[in-house]
Order: sequence, then structure tokens, then C-alpha cells
Amino acid sequence: MQRREFIKLATAVGVASALPLWSRGVLAADRPALPVPNLLTADSRSRIALTVQSGKTQFGPHNAATWGYNGNLLGPALQLQQGKAVTVDIHNQLSEETTVHWHGLDIPGEVDGGPQGVIKPGATRTVTFTPTQQAATCWFHPHQHGKTGHQVAMGLAGLVLIEDPQIHKLLLPKQWGIDDVPVIIQDKRFSADGEIDYQLDVMSAAVGWFGDTLLTNGAIYPQHAVPKGWLRLRLLNGCNARSLNLAASDNRPLYVIASDGGLLAEPVKVTELPMLMGERFEVLVDTSDGKAFDLVMLPVNQMGMAVAPFDKAHPVMRIQPLAIPGSAELPDSLASLPVLPSLDGLTQRKFQLSMDPMLDMMGMQALMKKYGKQAMGGMDHGSMGHGDMKMGNMDHGSMGHMNHGGKGFDFHNANMINGQAFDMNQPMFAASRGQFERWTISGEGDMMLHPFHIHGTQFRILSENGKPPAAHRAGWKDTVRVEGAVSEVLVKFDHEAAKEHMYMAHCHLLEHEDTGMMLGFTV
Repeated sequence: MQRREFIKLATAVGVASALPLWSRGVLAADRPALPVPNLLTADSRSRIALTVQSGKTQFGPHNAATWGYNGNLLGPALQLQQGKAVTVDIHNQLSEETTVHWHGLDIPGEVDGGPQGVIKPGATRTVTFTPTQQAATCWFHPHQHGKTGHQVAMGLAGLVLIEDPQIHKLLLPKQWGIDDVPVIIQDKRFSADGEIDYQLDVMSAAVGWFGDTLLTNGAIYPQHAVPKGWLRLRLLNGCNARSLNLAASDNRPLYVIASDGGLLAEPVKVTELPMLMGERFEVLVDTSDGKAFDLVMLPVNQMGMAVAPFDKAHPVMRIQPLAIPGSAELPDSLASLPVLPSLDGLTQRKFQLSMDPMLDMMGMQALMKKYGKQAMGGMDHGSMGHGDMKMGNMDHGSMGHMNHGGKGFDFHNANMINGQAFDMNQPMFAASRGQFERWTISGEGDMMLHPFHIHGTQFRILSENGKPPAAHRAGWKDTVRVEGAVSEVLVKFDHEAAKEHMYMAHCHLLEHEDTGMMLGFTV
């Protein structure tokens, strides 16, 4: 590290560590400080130890049982180096099976951690892989078949930071937890006894599990003091089912510098940043005016997600600049993205996402009954075709006489791709290693939001929901938006995935994934 940078870092760290002594003058006494995950690097033997464990966490008035990696909730941020092998020892101390999926990492199927990479209670799974992709903010989370939504809701999620020589050449903010800040956004719901209130039922299988409490790195509306200058936020939408739309409370611009798979060609200036479940974006924000502001979540037009308190702008975190000047810059150019190859003659695959009409009908009925019309997210469900069933002539309010109540109707396999629910033992196709393919993912006939995620690759979006991708979505991605229309992506798989450890492609609305909207494939 350069001496000048070291002195600035030491000063900033000194100020940060002294904050509790004089925080009344800088930070509001009633706001929690933003929790910052530990930055964990491999030891001298290139090993990292992860323990999946249970604990207790305080959320406002609730003291809830939670799960975490190496702690009570969430997990550390693992810092990996491009081209350097790492071995991760994952010890499962939970009383149930889990897996650890490396979301966004371009690694072989046998170490990807999909639903077949099961770690039994008390057991340890060891995986070794070498990240070859460019610098990126990725993450890790469970992928236990049928239980992913529950295990993430309980608190299992952590970041993976891949570094490469290119990222070090740029004068981006890089002081972890000071001007380079992780922001993991999730929502939760609590029961009367203060525990996390998770159910996989007809309603959540249809629209997803969502809560009424917003958390940032596990805290409710925390605050963070930063040096004056450029602030880097590594944003993760870690929600089960809620899409986000982020902005600064004073409308100052956000400069997007990276998407799921790493740096964009150049910064993209936005005032609002929509984020699908599982997506990551890195943004730079100018705090040199010294004025405090909030990162806020604007209301979204998604079924179930416009219910109070999220029917209006809601604070994510408070940012308070200090008198110390920062030293980072916003570069004019960031990375070179390869030109898209010719699409002629490529293998084409089509995926139709759909929901069983019975689940659709029962799920909407349950949603309306619990939350009223506001929960429909501004959609006139009465005139929509869902799946193969036209809803136009149905009276949702009087469907009680059908009263399947979950009996006689298996909602656990009611979300489908190409008419089939996920089969753990049957790959849907085999892709050829190193060959580009053109994938078309259609949500036509189904107006639900589907963030479609593909394992084992970072792809480029050709069209998103029938339109060209926005500038900040035209770089490397592992998740694409599908909502009532068609999206196309250009994919290539550089590693093998055998039947025993297939890659997955699925909706990252976790309750859709858990109830069948997933397929396995080999490479």
C-alpha cells in the first residue's frame, strides 16, 4: 500500500474506532451503527473455515432465533484472488441439512453448491476452486431443495469479493467498512412471540415470502459515518421475494460501476436503481458536500410488495460524511467488455415459466384476503391471463367454496419451467463447454416477476422483458428480469457439470424456486 494511502487509511480507521466516544455530535444516538461483516481471507494454507450455526439476534423489540456463518446472523465477506486456488471447509452445526451455493462464481458444478451438494447435520464439506473471472461482488447462500427460502430467511447469506489486478489499478474507494461499504438489504416478518415468521404456504408459493421490517446488514435503519468524497456501496438484494428500487433521499446521483459479474465499461449515472432478488450492483456516491442523507427504498409495482410500510419511500440506511477528506476517484472508464459475438448458428433454448392455475387462483385469494386490493401492486388481476387460465371471469372473492386448503393440491410442484416442476435426478439438457448459446426465457401468460438466475456462468443480456438492456445492465450478469414478456441472454459455460452435480437455472424468487421453478442441466 502506498504510504499516503496508508496514512489516510490509518486516520480514517482511528476516527472510525473513536466514533462511539463522540457519536452524539455526528451520529444520531437512537440509530444503530451499520454492522460491517468481517473481511475473511484465506490462511497460509489457502484455506477458509465456514461454520453454519444457530444463534440469537435482536431486531428492534424482537430477540429471535437466527442462523449465520461464523456467527449468529449473515456471514463474513470472503475475499478471493483471481487465479488463486482456495479451499473452503464448511461445517454444518445446524440440526438440518444445508448446502452452500457460490452465487455468481464461475466454477465447476461439483463445487457450485447446488441442491445436490448436501451437508448433513454435524458433517463437513470441503470444496476447492480457483476463481478465474474478473473482480466482482458475489455472494453465498443455501440451496437446499425445498428449503432455500426458509434457510435464507433465518439469516444465511454472505458476500464473496473477487479481486484482480485491474481493480487495483483504479483509484476506487477500497477501505473496507469505511468508504467501501457492503449493503445487504433484506426484509423479515416476526411472529407475536418475536421469532422469524416463515411459512411456505399457498400464498408465499404464489407471490413469495415478504416482511414488514427492513434490515440492512441485519440492522433496522442503521447509520454509517464516511470520509467526505467518493463512497462505494456494494449493494445486494438479499430478499427472498422483494424487488427493490434504491435512491438517495436528496436525489443525488448514484454512479453504477459494476453489476453481478464485475465492472462495467464506464460508470452509469442513475437517480433510481431497481434491483432484483439476488442481484448485486456497486455504486459510487459523492459525499463531498458533507451533507447527511439516506439511502432509501422507493415503492415497487410488484404483487404483495406495496403493502405498508413499503407503500411509500422507506429508509435503508443513514450516511453521515465526516470532516476527513477521502482519496478515491470516479474513473471515466473502468474495464473493457468484449464485443458480443455473432448470434448466427448458435444453439438456442427456450424456457417457458409458468404457475399452476390453481396455485395462482388460491394464492391471489389468500393475498387479497390478508392484505386487500393494495397488495395487488397496481395490477388488475381480473383481466390477466396467468398460466393457461384466463382470470377475467373469475370472482376471486367467492372462491372459498373451492377450499382446497392445501389438501388434494400439491403447491410444492406448482411452479414450472416448460411445463415441468424441478426434478433433482433428471437434467433437462446438456450444454457444450465453451460454446455460446442463446437462451430465451419467457414469462408470457404469467404476470409474476421472475428474476431468472443461471449457475456456472456470467452472461450478457441481449434483451430484457422485450427491450434492450439498460446501460448499467449491459455488462456481466447472472440474473435477468422476466415479467410477462420475453428476455434473451447469451450464455457460455467454461466448466463441467456432471449429472451428480448439475448446474441450476431458476427463478430467484426463492419460494418459486422451492416449489418447482427450477431446472438442472449438465455441461
